[in-house]
Amino acid sequence: MSKFKFRTGFGYDVHRFSEDRKLILGGVEIPNDRGLAGHSDADVLLHSVCDAMLGAAGFKDIGHQFPDTDSNFKDISSLVLLERCFELIKSNGWEVVNLDCALLLEKPKIYKYTDEMKKNISGVILTEDISIKATTSEGIGFIGREEGCAAYSVILLHKD
Repeated sequence: MSKFKFRTGFGYDVHRFSEDRKLILGGVEIPNDRGLAGHSDADVLLHSVCDAMLGAAGFKDIGHQFPDTDSNFKDISSLVLLERCFELIKSNGWEVVNLDCALLLEKPKIYKYTDEMKKNISGVILTEDISIKATTSEGIGFIGREEGCAAYSVILLHKD
């Protein structure tokens, strides 16, 4: 893989809002009239974290690891996907130094859920150095029209 002791990774994910789905972000069920459409639980935050982690460690993205054509991943909790990604990078000698995330959605407001999200994530990736922020798109674009939700994540990994 890499000769360097530190590697950064960047992850992005987006899902469309859908009726008859629960809204799951950071492994937390958030009361809302719509959830996100997807093969798994469609947790955009955890999907972006997985892609950041996989990319930093030099692996293929979440879609290659957990294809939406595989029924084993239908409605699976993205916390399980995060665990599998973490085990993959850990088995290759990587550890997480820190994680920085941003959620983009008009509503619902998620500030009162971010501590629980951090707790869920830190319980898997074994670091408490996690930041989760949320912002709106000020009514602009698909996020502003409340058609979907997106997430960005940046991660720093270290290998001895």
